[in-house]
Amino acid sequence: MKRLTKYLRFVPVVLLTACTGIPSGVEPVQEFELNKYLGKWYEIARLDHRFERGLDKITAEYTLRDDGGVRVINKGYKTNAGEWNEIEGKAYFVGPENEGHLKVSFFGPLYSSYVVFELDKEDYQYAFVSGNNTSYLWLLSRTPEVSDQLLARFKTRAKELGFDTDALIYVRQE
Repeated sequence: MKRLTKYLRFVPVVLLTACTGIPSGVEPVQEFELNKYLGKWYEIARLDHRFERGLDKITAEYTLRDDGGVRVINKGYKTNAGEWNEIEGKAYFVGPENEGHLKVSFFGPLYSSYVVFELDKEDYQYAFVSGNNTSYLWLLSRTPEVSDQLLARFKTRAKELGFDTDALIYVRQE
């Protein structure tokens, strides 16, 4: 029994950190500059998940928190209900602050990975983002629309990394 208790005390640590990993083959961008990343982003494409299901006009706004973390405001329009949904979260770097790997939480102590794996490093106009596995994928842009070339690049890169690009949802921003 003592042995079991010894191992069980590590379960909460494992559960709280298990979702902050990185999918196989995905590498966070280096030389990441948080101050350039802050501001408003439009969601262009994503893989389906329950917390954004049925939403259009999705945006994410990132600002600095007093504790050094990032305040995250996700907003989307629920078309069938005719109303806006908004949720506030917080994010912190998992490792070095110049690496595009953060952990984000919208629900108390539970964190999930936010891995920026490709980024327009010149002026931060687009970002390819994954979660802790290949079920979570987003294309974000500073503008509500992107070029066909960028969309094709996103799909090609994501497919190479094992994401199901046939299941992508393209977010209506109009």
